[in-house]
Amino acid sequence: MPLKRKPIIPLLPAGYRLSLPAVLLGAALSLAAAVPAQADNHEPLPEVTSTPLTGTLHLLQGRGGNVVASVGEDGLLIIDDDYANMVPAYEAALIDLAGADANPRFVLNTHWHSDHTGGNLFWADRGAVVVAHTRVRERMATRQDMPAMNRVVEPSPKGALPVVTYGDSLAVHFNGDDLDVQHYAAAHTDGDSVVYFTAENVVHMGDLFFKDRFPFVDIGSGGTVPGYIAAVKAVLERVDGSTVIVPGHGSLATKADLERYLDMLQLTSTYVADKFAAGESVESITEAGLGEVWASWGGGFINEATWISFIANSP
Repeated sequence: MPLKRKPIIPLLPAGYRLSLPAVLLGAALSLAAAVPAQADNHEPLPEVTSTPLTGTLHLLQGRGGNVVASVGEDGLLIIDDDYANMVPAYEAALIDLAGADANPRFVLNTHWHSDHTGGNLFWADRGAVVVAHTRVRERMATRQDMPAMNRVVEPSPKGALPVVTYGDSLAVHFNGDDLDVQHYAAAHTDGDSVVYFTAENVVHMGDLFFKDRFPFVDIGSGGTVPGYIAAVKAVLERVDGSTVIVPGHGSLATKADLERYLDMLQLTSTYVADKFAAGESVESITEAGLGEVWASWGGGFINEATWISFIANSP
């Protein structure tokens, strides 16, 4: 069954907004930002594992976001490239897959965060063309001041910036497949893309999918919970029961896994919204929690309280 393309339909009405005390928001977002920043300094670095997907495609997993590599007669293309200090491990893994000349011709970034773009400079220096949504380049090229997170992200080196950018979508024809790269606005960030390998029926969702975990919604980078939900719904319209779904973080998934993820997003968002409409404060909602059914979803770096704060503060 071919992948289908449907329009994004927002879950919540335009202008819907919830409020959260600034102190609690700052604490929650600081937690969300601090964990990946601290993780980037952990030693020793893990090795990169390689898992065959289908046809020319392979899943590579190290320490940051999941990477998909297409290896075939047209050469090598990768989706995302983990943290900068993971480059040697990825280079070794790609040599195992593609031989001595394992430099990618193309690197596609799903969004701007460093656990997905950290290898850009290395691969660009070796001839790769870095491709991303226009907002990815804009954010990487400028100082990102995030006071709520108590962080400042300095501009990336010029060589790390995407040199090919696009707006709504992009088509790439490579290794016998037609890649449909689709932008979804105001979701995890304002520059998220999903890559559909249409012939192989494989989808790389970037950080629009944290498998079986509450997601990180980067509100400071234009992300919103309603937009995130809309994007997941749009992806579900295009996949079938045979589609191999690659999350930004976590193990390989199926349509059923993504449907379960959407259920969590919608049900918890509605629960928090209803509590606010009934006059409850964010503190009381956080204290009561979301219920035992969602307890395991806080096992990633976004815990339940932080997820509630994202719901409460999404534009």
